[in-house]
Amino acid sequence: MRGRPDLRAECADCFGLCCVVPAFSASADFAIDKDAGQPCPNLGQDFRCGIHTRLRQSGFRGCTVYDCFGAGQKVSQVTFGGRDWRRAPDTAKRMREVFPVMRDLHELLWYLTEALTLPAARPIRDDLGAALEETERLTLGGPDALAALDVEAHRRKVNVLLLRAGELARAEAGAGRRRKDHRGAVLIGARLKGADLRGASLRGAQLIGADLRGADLRGADLIGADLRGADLRGADLTGSVFLVQSQLDAAKGDATTRLPPSLAHPAHW
Repeated sequence: MRGRPDLRAECADCFGLCCVVPAFSASADFAIDKDAGQPCPNLGQDFRCGIHTRLRQSGFRGCTVYDCFGAGQKVSQVTFGGRDWRRAPDTAKRMREVFPVMRDLHELLWYLTEALTLPAARPIRDDLGAALEETERLTLGGPDALAALDVEAHRRKVNVLLLRAGELARAEAGAGRRRKDHRGAVLIGARLKGADLRGASLRGAQLIGADLRGADLRGADLIGADLRGADLRGADLTGSVFLVQSQLDAAKGDATTRLPPSLAHPAHW
């Protein structure tokens, strides 16, 4: 987010952790199989991707929609003090364990930072601020502390606040109308062209391939919504809550798609 560059990936300061830690299988998103902890064959000795500018054309679409929220550089430069897993192989195992934990914490930091900007969330601002400080503190733990952290328990605690913030924002955006509740709904391929979804809850909704052309999503809570292949051409997402760049990267849109100021139109739209 603006003012939080630490929550945006800076690959030049990372040891290619997203190219090593996750596993993936040959599919529409990945051209090959790769085991967890195995470096991708496209990862260079300088920890840069050798096909970064042509990932989609090379069959690695999944890589283009992944976001570590800055966790990669945090683990590489702070947690492990700049020691990389190639020159210090004793760090490799612990680094692989810590990276997913840090990624989850940084994702929570993104959501909490956004929640604190929502005018409607003013009644719980102190609680949000305290949760942000606690999450920041956890990210500064050593490798052993991070590996042992019950990050899911922390996520559940923070999610109570994020849910409340989303409800407050939706109430403001949907004032005077019945707000739709599609939390966790299966809306794969749904025909929602031109739909009025102002202030709707779409938390965790499966919107894969949904037709959302021209839909009004202002003030909608989109945390965790699966937008892979969703058609957002002409949709209005200004003021939507908890939308992240990777969701847009996985969707389809064009220059007429209206976005929150903290996000950008993907290059492939």
